[in-house]
Amino acid sequence: MATRQARTKSSEIVAEGLYIASAATRLALKNEILVHILAKGEDFETDRFVDDARRALLTLAVEAEADADRTHAERKAATGRFSDSSGTHDYRSRDVGNLRRRRRQSLRIAKELRARAEDEAELRKLIADAREAAWHEVAGNIDRTLRIEAARPDLEPDYEQMRAARMQALRMVDLPRLRSHRRNVRDRPAPARDAPGATDDGPADEPE
Repeated sequence: MATRQARTKSSEIVAEGLYIASAATRLALKNEILVHILAKGEDFETDRFVDDARRALLTLAVEAEADADRTHAERKAATGRFSDSSGTHDYRSRDVGNLRRRRRQSLRIAKELRARAEDEAELRKLIADAREAAWHEVAGNIDRTLRIEAARPDLEPDYEQMRAARMQALRMVDLPRLRSHRRNVRDRPAPARDAPGATDDGPADEPE
């Protein structure tokens, strides 16, 4: 029973570690997207950020492997030590089992992160999620700016600032969604024009 509970707990810890790693990757990608689109005025292209997503995952995998190595060294140092601990990281022989599990958990996280770094679909999903987060952040900032301006009718409208905000919204939200809609329409199968009773001018008249 105890072994089963330990396995369950380990799987939960690994899942939590992967969730945190994904969140950190999305945050890094969101910031990268904002820099390239807002600061540099570039159009959004998913392919532009695939390498960034891969590097972010591999960096986190390296950190997990380093944590596994550190835990392994701590386990070796704790083996055979039975005196009282003097601090949180002053491990003793009774901590060896926990340290061994921690090392395995870190290695599992690192292995999964490396697998995701080679999964094109996973990388593109992370980028899509980061793009949505970037859009929401920009839209929220623009909305707050407009509300502040509307709340101060005594102030002269700052035309250039508002124009820049509207252009950001257009570039970040409207244009990408329009391109996506046009692609969907373009890829949609055309209706058959040789169907019975159909002509260029519409359906044929029904027989009297």
